[in-house]
Amino acid sequence: METSDETTAPAEPAAAAPTGIAAQDWARASEDPQYRAAVVDLLGALAYGELAAFERLAEDAKLAPTLEDKAELAKMASAEFHHFERLRDRLADIDAAPTEAMAPFAAALDEFHRQTAPSDWLEGLVKAYVGDSIASDFYREVAVRLDSDTRDLVLQVLDDTGHASFAVEKVRAAIEAEPRVGGRLALWARRLMGEALSQAQRVVADRDALSTMLVGGVADGFDLAEVGRMFSRITEAHTKRMAALGLAA
Repeated sequence: METSDETTAPAEPAAAAPTGIAAQDWARASEDPQYRAAVVDLLGALAYGELAAFERLAEDAKLAPTLEDKAELAKMASAEFHHFERLRDRLADIDAAPTEAMAPFAAALDEFHRQTAPSDWLEGLVKAYVGDSIASDFYREVAVRLDSDTRDLVLQVLDDTGHASFAVEKVRAAIEAEPRVGGRLALWARRLMGEALSQAQRVVADRDALSTMLVGGVADGFDLAEVGRMFSRITEAHTKRMAALGLAA
């Protein structure tokens, strides 16, 4: 979630020009069969994640306390489904069967959602905000090492559907109205963080092409130490989001 800051910040150093695969388009990068397999895995995982997000938001809408809230979640669910369609179509365009690309990730994601089923409206909001944001952070970290065409698509489908600001507003209002709710939701968010990181690590470990890309076999500049730093950055971003919710990380 972006926030505005009217103060003048020091100029950021210019970003280094992409090198390696990150400087190539899909046509050139996909000549490497291992890289191609890694991208199919990545798009398959992301596509199933978007489909699961659509299903979850539709279910969460049933818990909404007002018609306005129900309609807002339905709109977000629709946006997630459109993201899924773009990924599905891209997989088909590169001659990868979408259902086959998604299938290896279905069990892990379904198990994550089973283990973290919310018990009420507020837990559902926190799950969508925390869980989806962790996943988005992970894919954005990976995206900077992808070919330009795949990178653009991944970043576009990670656009915020509006859930972040909606969740923050509703959760902060609930805590203000009943402060003891904050403790319960903080514990819930910590559990989500642990489950989400474990699930991401399992997915990567189970897919050879994807794990090779992350540790430097076909991607540009990743190594095992960088993977550790990547997860540290994801954890730091989670801490900031918890503060935005009014919760302790």
